[in-house]
Amino acid sequence: MARPLPPILRCPWPVAAVDPPPGVAEPLARAIEVLKRGGLVAIPTETVYGLAADALDEEAVAAIFRAKGRPSSNPLIVHVADVAMARGLAASWPAAAEAVAARLWPGPVTVVVPRGPRIPDSVTAGGDTVALRCPDHPLTRRLIAESGIPLAAPSANRSEAVSPTTAHHVLEGLGNRIDLILDGGPCTQGIESTVVDCTTTPPRILRPGPLSRAALEAAVGGPVAWPDAAPAAGPARSPGQLARHYAPRTPLELARDSAGRVATLVGEGKRLGWLTSRTDDPEVRRLAATSRDLLIVPMPERADAFAARLYATLHALDQRQLDRIVVDEPPDTEAWRAVRDRLHRAATR
Repeated sequence: MARPLPPILRCPWPVAAVDPPPGVAEPLARAIEVLKRGGLVAIPTETVYGLAADALDEEAVAAIFRAKGRPSSNPLIVHVADVAMARGLAASWPAAAEAVAARLWPGPVTVVVPRGPRIPDSVTAGGDTVALRCPDHPLTRRLIAESGIPLAAPSANRSEAVSPTTAHHVLEGLGNRIDLILDGGPCTQGIESTVVDCTTTPPRILRPGPLSRAALEAAVGGPVAWPDAAPAAGPARSPGQLARHYAPRTPLELARDSAGRVATLVGEGKRLGWLTSRTDDPEVRRLAATSRDLLIVPMPERADAFAARLYATLHALDQRQLDRIVVDEPPDTEAWRAVRDRLHRAATR
């Protein structure tokens, strides 16, 4: 007999509300019950939806890897309610981690610190560091605080696929592999957290994300480095390091001369989705007017707004039975670094 689909429990929590709105207590209680018996709960964060389990329960953590089809070499981020919980999971708490947490938590930034003895090997891919984050979503922080359970929570999707930014995306991607979905509304940031290694001097960004290097440098009061060109030897310290990641089912490619590439593919009879910020360009308008098999998706010109819309757009295009998705090559600037990272990994085959 097939396992049933997980219930989706609506939990709207307005940004301005400090106390839990009516109707949130029951979904939280059900989620805590699932977590305490070792089950899997999809949770909202400001970045993407996470697939959560008790980070200190090895069997529950193993269930995350099975549900996602995730390689064991890819470590997990542990989500905490506050700095005190984070300190309790670390062997030591570097000054850089203290500065980032004090100034930027809750928020879309993860700190990598020396791993404490309570953290199972499976969470860290056998490494001696652990990635910790306090999410900026009141529902999920309340869940962690009320349960007292630090939550291992990678994105709530199948491995290498586009991360979910709505509860519907979670259901579509994982179906009956999980036990419960808490629907806290669409994610506001839209891409995964910035990850910064606080065990090095200077601290080093391992994965770009919504929090910029400038914001990190202001927090720590000194320089923060970008990743080395080649990954360091040994176990990965951060997720998001796979060559292919964040990829829709429809083949995706980046193009500097996107109008020329789109014209070529349309001429070959391909059904296309085109993500472009150049909707006023005469050539874009000409292609839109003359190509029946071309769907043009206007995208924001600002990197943060582009990031917030990216994954939801890719999920939508995957429903259109297209042959290809073409995306304008983003500017090679620091502001666009996180978006470029996601798109280049999505385009890897």
